[in-house]
Amino acid sequence: MSNQGSSFKKRGRLSRIIDEIEETIIAIILAMMVIITFINVVLRYGFNSGLIWGLEMVTFLFAWLVLLGISYGVKKKLHLGVDALINIVSPPTKHTLALIVGVLCIFYAFLLLKGSWDYWANFANLPQTTGRWFPTGLEEMKRTSYRSWYEVNDIHMPTWLRWIEPLINSGEEYEKIPRFIPYIMLPVGSALLLLRFTQAMLKIIKGQQDTFIVSHEAEDKVEKLREAKSIEKS
Repeated sequence: MSNQGSSFKKRGRLSRIIDEIEETIIAIILAMMVIITFINVVLRYGFNSGLIWGLEMVTFLFAWLVLLGISYGVKKKLHLGVDALINIVSPPTKHTLALIVGVLCIFYAFLLLKGSWDYWANFANLPQTTGRWFPTGLEEMKRTSYRSWYEVNDIHMPTWLRWIEPLINSGEEYEKIPRFIPYIMLPVGSALLLLRFTQAMLKIIKGQQDTFIVSHEAEDKVEKLREAKSIEKS
């Protein structure tokens, strides 16, 4: 029993660390979006100027925030949904429906991961997967298919990233940052989503949770948060 207790504590500690890392990254992205937007507004209306790269940077940050937030929402069971049907069926039927939803979600995330990898690989000098629905291998790379020289529109290449030029761009200098850097969040976010759906599916199989969503009005979730806060205060 002591070994089981210590393993549960380690898992809980690791889970909290991962949560803090994810929440910190999300908070940093939000803070950067707010700061860049605020500076741009001040420069535009106060000095008739602005950060040329600001809009593009905020657009990329917002995309990163969405992709991270989707998987985090699945992990924390924060996505809203309509539960009118599943609340009127019997518990076994509800469990079966949850399993069907889990299979469909994992299938969707898998397809999303394949598509996002194939799209991003073009810009990173990496081979795409073969097969229309499921990866059956890797395509043969041709020099003419390399797209690592594609750059973003406005964000200048920082000096501390110059080390990637000999590795991926044959030593040629970038004026703007290459597209594979901001686009990397596509396969990363898709992989995280697949991981979270798989973890949620395992919890449903083990009976640790019954759905992927909270109530359509989120009333139960709000009530649980209030109870947790009252317990912490007491």
